[in-house]
Amino acid sequence: MPPKTEPSLDTFDLRILALYQHDTQVPAAEIGAQVGLSAAAVQRRLKRLRETRVIEAETARVSPKSVGLPVTCVVAVDLRDESTREMTRFKRRMVARTEVQQCYYVTGQADFMLIVIAASMEAYEAFTREALLDDANVKSFTTHVVMDRVKVGMSLPIRD
Repeated sequence: MPPKTEPSLDTFDLRILALYQHDTQVPAAEIGAQVGLSAAAVQRRLKRLRETRVIEAETARVSPKSVGLPVTCVVAVDLRDESTREMTRFKRRMVARTEVQQCYYVTGQADFMLIVIAASMEAYEAFTREALLDDANVKSFTTHVVMDRVKVGMSLPIRD
């Protein structure tokens, strides 16, 4: 089987993505006017970008505090056994935890960096007991409690 290749993006694709990622509700005609394409051409390109998974998802960003989740923690996790099997097991467990907003396998002193959200410090403590302390493969973890959400986003610095 041939290796998977990344989809080829032209200047129009990059310009569309640069605009679209900030607000998916902007009409195709408005995007088209800014990039020099018709609304139909923008819609076709967006469809292709979704199908090829360049656009991975289109979601709403909800204020955590407004839905009763004011505590955010950045957690560095170090594992004892870094075998493929154990790494895969840990990744699956983190994906299944709704409190884990983001999970990164990283280089450096920690093996994983997590962004964890909770209703309270008590709820975060319960998460650590269930997801980290009860896992014999977790060697250690360090928690950094977020005091202020200075910048949160997933927009990429796309340039054509």
